[in-house]
Amino acid sequence: MNESIISVKNLTKDFGQERGLFGVSIQVNQGECYGFLGPNGAGKTTAIRHMMGFLKPDSGEVLVNGLNPWKQAPEVMKDVSYIPGEIAFPDVATGTDFFKVQAQFLGVKDFTYMNHLIDLLGLDPSANLKRMSKGMKQKTAIVAALMGDKKVLIMDEPTTGLDPLMRETFLELIREEKKKGRTIFMSSHIFEEIEDVCDRVAIIGNGKIKDVLSLYKLRHDTPRMFRITFASETAAQEYRSRVPEAVTDEKEKGKVSFAVPAAETDRAIKATKGLPVVSVDETHEDLEEYFMNIYRKEIRQ
Repeated sequence: MNESIISVKNLTKDFGQERGLFGVSIQVNQGECYGFLGPNGAGKTTAIRHMMGFLKPDSGEVLVNGLNPWKQAPEVMKDVSYIPGEIAFPDVATGTDFFKVQAQFLGVKDFTYMNHLIDLLGLDPSANLKRMSKGMKQKTAIVAALMGDKKVLIMDEPTTGLDPLMRETFLELIREEKKKGRTIFMSSHIFEEIEDVCDRVAIIGNGKIKDVLSLYKLRHDTPRMFRITFASETAAQEYRSRVPEAVTDEKEKGKVSFAVPAAETDRAIKATKGLPVVSVDETHEDLEEYFMNIYRKEIRQ
């Protein structure tokens, strides 16, 4: 059994007017990249602030590496890097000055990894800290958090302000951290980046966990939707005789569409043998669709 690095059990923090967290439970295992997905105001930042020891729970328990962040914050931070959702820098002139302060705080003496991060993100640390763009400030926060090379990364919307190309660079950095065996907890409202790098994801809404999902199972075990175009209506009819669940498109008789379990994908493809196929489109439910289905069910209830 994997060791639990971040453990949240029945966490409640009630701010009134149905705002806060209500009975939230999360278990993040060693070496796991765990996504935390939800709309703005769902409770993502509040949960992370409890993990960092910034807030005291009304009830429930939060442990990071077996330690209570509220009572043992200095000990917790020895192994944790943190990227906050709202960045506030100290009163220093440049990014370079800030990194010097951060290095002293973290006890960093070898700057090889820090320089690697700066190069990877295309950051100019000599720029005036207060005049940096939002994206440059976000890059600075990323470097400052990761330069300590800690075992646990806790990140609250870490790609805020990054352009699409730089977001992909950041995700590549996270993949590098995963290969090192880091334990990563990352909140986001961007489906693609969670689906791209995370092993599991907890979906939160209105301060409650709606579901916990294995991204591997989503990618490999969810039903496959097929849409196959044949060169003739006759070929489409023959295919329907081989795959009974296939349905002919009423407007385009040469097209069929259907869904099969992931394990039966080969059956769907092999059934086209000897038939004049024009195109085959295969899709499966992605994280965004899964998320939206959860919220649609809530609205109908």
